[in-house]
Amino acid sequence: MTIFIKRFWSVVLVISFLGLSIGRTQEIRLGESDANRVILSILPTMPIGGGYSASAAATKNLQLAAQARDGKLEVQPALARPTYCSGATYLVFLQALEALSPSSTINGNLAESLAIKGQPDGVGVWGRWNANGPGTPSLFHELGIGRNFTSFDAAKPGDFMKIFWSDAVGRREHGHSVIYLGRESQNGVEMIRFWSSNQPDGYGQKEVPRTRIVNAIFSRLEYPGKIQQAPSLPPANGYLASLLVKDSSFAEALTQSGVNVLPTK
Repeated sequence: MTIFIKRFWSVVLVISFLGLSIGRTQEIRLGESDANRVILSILPTMPIGGGYSASAAATKNLQLAAQARDGKLEVQPALARPTYCSGATYLVFLQALEALSPSSTINGNLAESLAIKGQPDGVGVWGRWNANGPGTPSLFHELGIGRNFTSFDAAKPGDFMKIFWSDAVGRREHGHSVIYLGRESQNGVEMIRFWSSNQPDGYGQKEVPRTRIVNAIFSRLEYPGKIQQAPSLPPANGYLASLLVKDSSFAEALTQSGVNVLPTK
């Protein structure tokens, strides 16, 4: 099969999954971001439904779904049902890294660093991703694997997105880890569409009015090769670890994510 044909069917798969039409207010511009395209192509391969749960049992399932075995990273999303939002997006992140990395690079210490082992918030790669506040953005900033920003106008389908449903950041926050799919107008209401493990059904797409989202930080994977630095990360991110018991602010979350501008609404 030629490269052209492979790319053609990849595009067909992604567009079919997202259900895009010419009338949508935001279209996927394939080719602008290889990583975003890979991320979107993974979503149709993920489980559907399975229920939402943030229980200890769900975390144990995630450990089975993303483990290092015989020195290699094994990702099996079907084992993580039910699951929660950060677990769902992390499984997509790992598969994107595998697809974007040369064969046999995710092994040894790197595979161990990326595996889910029940790390507490702020500890290791998974503990950072799963933390309150700017978990994913802080990880992207520490590793330099991509940029973080707040502008919905700059966002593209396939960007990772941390939604804050209220002003609270930290121990009292209400947030959601998702993969951004786009925005559109429905009967005059601007809607934001995303993929994650959503309450109550689990894996799948969801749309919410833009007005429900108080704040958001987008993270775009741009330099996946820098994931090689993961084993050299400090054992813990003290700021993220503290958010289990402390309050923070969105301004501090932006600073910790390397975003030095006020949010653009």
